[in-house]
Amino acid sequence: MSYTPLVEGFLLGIVATTSVIAGIFFLRFWKDTRDSLFLAFALAFLIEGVNRGFRIFFAHPSEASPWVFMVRAFAFLIILIGIVNKNRQSST
Repeated sequence: MSYTPLVEGFLLGIVATTSVIAGIFFLRFWKDTRDSLFLAFALAFLIEGVNRGFRIFFAHPSEASPWVFMVRAFAFLIILIGIVNKNRQSST
């Protein structure tokens, strides 16, 4: 399969847009319920959407970049903290 920057940029744009939209939906759910787990998911999806959106402007975006991994790990850490916080609240 050949490298096509136009197709790769298009697909990165789709993933970035859907991530931001998912973050906005979770933000709306958080606004209605004030549940911290929805806020954690909203932040994680918005961070991932912005991360992928910025990668569109790189000449050769790579999933193997340490910065991509660090941002993704930070987003997953936010979700993990939200889950632990939710479980801690429901046990008390």
